Amino acid sequence: LYVRRVEVKVTFLTWEYPPHIYGGAGVHIQNLVQNLRGRIEIEVRTLLSEESQASEAEEDGVRVLRYPRWKLLRSESRYSTVLSAFSMDLAMVKDPIDGEIVHAHTWYTALGGYYAKQLCDQRLVMTVHSLEPKRPWKEQALGNAYRLSTWAEKTGIEACDRVIAVSYTDAKNIVEFYDVARERVKVIPNGVDAEAFQRRKDPQVLAKYGVREPYVLFLGRLSRQKGVFDLVSAAPRLPEDVELVLVTGAVDEPGIEDELSRRLEGRRNILWINKMLPRNEVVALLSGTSVFVSPSLYEPFGIMNLEAMACERPVVSTRVGGIVDVIVDGETGLLVSPGNPGELSEAVNRILLNPELGERMGKAGRERVRETFTWKRVADETLSLYGEMLE
Repeated sequence: LYVRRVEVKVTFLTWEYPPHIYGGAGVHIQNLVQNLRGRIEIEVRTLLSEESQASEAEEDGVRVLRYPRWKLLRSESRYSTVLSAFSMDLAMVKDPIDGEIVHAHTWYTALGGYYAKQLCDQRLVMTVHSLEPKRPWKEQALGNAYRLSTWAEKTGIEACDRVIAVSYTDAKNIVEFYDVARERVKVIPNGVDAEAFQRRKDPQVLAKYGVREPYVLFLGRLSRQKGVFDLVSAAPRLPEDVELVLVTGAVDEPGIEDELSRRLEGRRNILWINKMLPRNEVVALLSGTSVFVSPSLYEPFGIMNLEAMACERPVVSTRVGGIVDVIVDGETGLLVSPGNPGELSEAVNRILLNPELGERMGKAGRERVRETFTWKRVADETLSLYGEMLE
């Protein structure tokens, strides 16, 4: 990839930024900034969370401005998440933006990008990490506020000069749901840090959480989107000596923790670790698993699959969204139909009963990651897009 030199200042708008990271969008923005730092001037505007130390600071050569959500909107109401995000969007544009390009991420900052373009005449690009119309189950959590999150996403995306999709399916969905010409959409797949994520077994981490081998691993947000309930339904079909380990982090909707807890009552061979884990422990759990399972119902990309592949583990995932761009079926893992516990268990068992197959898939997965899915390539392609926007 030829990357032209671009003289530009970019203002990133993002809900997630270190130390406040709980999903793929946060992983993306963290690594993108790291790989663009020093090549262009960067300013990050993000959420002032409980983990944050200061509202304005220089962090690793990047100016980071953190904005609080309006306290009056922080309540137990199911509408508070969306309304709080809107309040942060307003706060993000209260300070002058002096760069040439504003780069927004997810619907949380879609209105912030829209406001910035209208107020300051910046060029606007947005990375679409997921689409609200493809996640109708969110209405159970947000109620009618789901209409507002979808409206905010639509408003921000349609105002963009360019839109970045993380997969070809993602690009197709953007054009399908919103008034955006396909030529305005650039596909830039996600990446993985193959040095940080490489196979490192650590028996102490397994002992800390009571994990016993052999085990099958799920790791992701506690969300219906991730298909965790399908995996729980598939668990009784796994061999009796195999443990299913569920590691869940951020919760997508009220009541889903209680629902999963009820589903797990009296179930043997299922271990639930309900907390965000540091990266070294994630690597240890990935490295020790016999199979990594990602049974998503909708997944624009699926960074966790890349991280498992980087740790040389075979992946069983669903044939949805950007997953088909990542996993080579039969070579780096197995793909199954979404929402089908029977098919899911058959694929997992195929690898469990053939360890040599799993090892071959794991090695092929790491090779694919190192060749194709690097954060440097993501940064290079993003930088080239900035150049196109300036022209």
